[in-house]
Amino acid sequence: MTQEKKRKKFFVHEKGVTYFTKQTERRVLFVMTMVMLIWGVVEYSRDFF
Repeated sequence: MTQEKKRKKFFVHEKGVTYFTKQTERRVLFVMTMVMLIWGVVEYSRDFF
């Protein structure tokens, strides 16, 4: 027997509104936090060079 794995959607767009899964939302916020952290470190280190 072969079972097809149903692929979960990361977001759903209904009636003009986009809904994210909890996991997708956490990943996006984590990436944004890391980008802001790296940006802050770069800006802080520019004072020393």
